[in-house]
Amino acid sequence: DPEILAAQLISQGKIIAWYQGRSEYAPRALGHRSILADPRFTRMKDEVNLRIKFREEFRPFAPSVLCNYASELFEVSSSSPYMTISFPVRINWGDKLGAVVHVDGTSRIQTVDQNRDSLYYQLISEFYKTTGVPAILNTSFNVRSQPIVETPLQALATFASSGLDALFIDDFVIKKPL
Repeated sequence: DPEILAAQLISQGKIIAWYQGRSEYAPRALGHRSILADPRFTRMKDEVNLRIKFREEFRPFAPSVLCNYASELFEVSSSSPYMTISFPVRINWGDKLGAVVHVDGTSRIQTVDQNRDSLYYQLISEFYKTTGVPAILNTSFNVRSQPIVETPLQALATFASSGLDALFIDDFVIKKPL
């Protein structure tokens, strides 16, 4: 059950790579070629930037959120499955989503529906069961100036050359030694 182990690792502060099924065709990573982390702590944004993405610190990260909880966390009235629109974060959630709230109090969200992507939905659901937060930090599975990984070999190379803690490829997981 990769989604259960992935959620556990993320809730423990680990940063993982998630390589599942076919790659998506969209302007953003939507849970098939993603780097995932805990959105609750502002420092996680810095960790992902310093250890993995190697990019400018001001660039924001976005959350993937369970569609049935999106309106509780954000001022949104419909689904937003492609991570292309920013919405204001509700006041009572701003401190709980520190790594994915932009300086203007918004987030560019991806709503995740169980019917569209059941495995990714289950991962976020497992994270929610553990933490009470129905969202995770999601960014594209690549490092600065590189395209999003497409093949398992590219996934392994990016994992080996960055500060990622674990790599999930289908039902397999590779973890770096402690």
